[in-house]
Amino acid sequence: MACFTVPAAEAIITTIAGRIIKSKEKHQTIDASKNTTDAPKIPFSTKIGWLNKMLWGGSALLAFEHVWHGEVVPFFPFLTAVENGEAAEMLHEMATAGVSMALIVTAVWGIMVGVVSLFEKHSDKTSTAGTLAGGLA
Repeated sequence: MACFTVPAAEAIITTIAGRIIKSKEKHQTIDASKNTTDAPKIPFSTKIGWLNKMLWGGSALLAFEHVWHGEVVPFFPFLTAVENGEAAEMLHEMATAGVSMALIVTAVWGIMVGVVSLFEKHSDKTSTAGTLAGGLA
């Protein structure tokens, strides 16, 4: 009925947080003494953008599915569950299915970020080892 509103609410929050993080990343100064041979790292604002896309896409798909089945209508109160007096059932669905979906999407994103971090650390080690080996030769 309204389970898509929970991931949509998380998407709103992460969109705002992503914009704040991106503006802070722009204002940070680049350390000129940093070695240029280091592999570039993906900014956190880009990584949070992945979460935004997953949440917005899933919410839009779920909202479309609810419109398709007539559970969401284009007139007030928009949700047929509220109109039919099933608000308690709707809130229960939001608390169970909506929260579960939001947590699963966030967990999958966390795994994605963890894997990317491992690749970034691995590329740092190989670029450092290559620099050391090149200096010894």
